[in-house]
Amino acid sequence: MQTSFTPEQMRDPNIQRANDILRACVHCGFCTATCPTYQVLGDELDSPRGRIYLIKDMLEEGRPADKKTVEHVDKCLSCLACMTTCPSGVHYMHLVDYARSYIEKTYKRPLMDRALRWVLAAVIPYPKRFRLALLGAKIGRPFRALVPDARLRAMLEMAPKRIPSVSRNDDPQVFAAKGERKKRVALLTGCAQKALNTDINDATIRLLRRLGCEVVIAQGMGCCGALTHHMGKDKQAHGSAVANIAAWMREVRGEGLDAVVINTSGCGTTIKDYGHMFRNDPLAEDAAVIAGLAMDVSELLATLEFPESAARDMRVAYHAACSLQHGQQVKTQPKTLLKRAGFEVVEPADSHLCCGSAGTYNLMQPEISKELQSRKVQTLEAKAPDVIAAGNIGCMIQIGGGTDVPVVHTVELLDWALGGPKPRAISGDQP
Repeated sequence: MQTSFTPEQMRDPNIQRANDILRACVHCGFCTATCPTYQVLGDELDSPRGRIYLIKDMLEEGRPADKKTVEHVDKCLSCLACMTTCPSGVHYMHLVDYARSYIEKTYKRPLMDRALRWVLAAVIPYPKRFRLALLGAKIGRPFRALVPDARLRAMLEMAPKRIPSVSRNDDPQVFAAKGERKKRVALLTGCAQKALNTDINDATIRLLRRLGCEVVIAQGMGCCGALTHHMGKDKQAHGSAVANIAAWMREVRGEGLDAVVINTSGCGTTIKDYGHMFRNDPLAEDAAVIAGLAMDVSELLATLEFPESAARDMRVAYHAACSLQHGQQVKTQPKTLLKRAGFEVVEPADSHLCCGSAGTYNLMQPEISKELQSRKVQTLEAKAPDVIAAGNIGCMIQIGGGTDVPVVHTVELLDWALGGPKPRAISGDQP
């Protein structure tokens, strides 16, 4: 694709990066075949190729974002299926992330949009605030039919029936390895996950310790910044990332780390991109170190001696989170581990397509999200599974809201196979 940025524009490192990405695009249209929003809406401007044209025009002209561009960029899930499909290696993620940042700086949204986005950014990344919000939503949920705004209704519907108690395992501390220590790893405990489902971190810690890992919950670690980053709120997102980089680098420079382990794949995609986020910052070297240490929990487990278990009578439908299969290109490890643990593993049709969760997308674009949820649930249920497994809390909540089949995190099943407790979702004791 030809571009026409001026020499003055090209002095901006963000424009330089955008220019490189735009020039890699050859208009082939392969991305339209795997774009969920294009499949649902059938509008070229709601495909990656269409959004690329809109973003190119906006950036080249150096004008404030307009309503049309904002509308179509907002409908993008950032599922990154287009990057898996693209034969030219167009790094759509970096382009759409910059477009969102540009929109945030140059476009004044309607009052209700600004208010909702402010609330989400001010609440979800902070577990205590999020717990209070979930409690309020739980109280208001019976009256959701009376709420006129579909986005507010979606927020009320997100509230679980049971809000789990705080897990003290999420407090800063060090968990010793069981037996010989093979690795020393830091675990990202997350933000929304700590309020929605504390079993995931508990299972991860048990599993890693059992396999010889010393697990560090670092002092000062918090939200990874993904949620605000994808809303274009750079200052808040970078603030979260800086705190994490500092917390983990203290451990790196202390007793050392073999990995930064993430069990929420949406967070993992962002942390692995810290090097890019801070490439023009004095923190660039430290950010690159942390990005290089970042691993999805399934990636780490695949490097350990995970024992093979006897076959058990349980069919697991594996849902591949977009942030894992497209954002991180982690595809085989979760399925291989589940098979080693004795489970029968099946995959749904169109497993490359998004479930519609995508961070806050299910709250801000509820109509499209519900359509994607329905399609995903149909393909999963068609496999007649006993349980559905996923590696991302957002996907778990989204899919669980549309099916009666138990939905659990992959590590919960792996932990159970190696002697941990039976996942509560399977036992019937889950929100």
